[in-house]
Amino acid sequence: MSKFTGTVQRNDLEGGFFELHTDDGATFRLEGAGKLEAGARVIVHGTLESGGFGIHMSGPSIRVSRVESA
Repeated sequence: MSKFTGTVQRNDLEGGFFELHTDDGATFRLEGAGKLEAGARVIVHGTLESGGFGIHMSGPSIRVSRVESA
């Protein structure tokens, strides 16, 4: 399991989903994160999923285990 720190953003593409924009400039789709708020600074604990783009075509995704405030 890995830890990612950044800001939550909502992407309205394909019905909408949440992304994490990390402090080092990467963007990840958040899978299984539950309720999030756009603009929140968070630490996400989870697993980086391989396999390329999903239905949202927004880059790699993190299978979220836990989210905490940063």
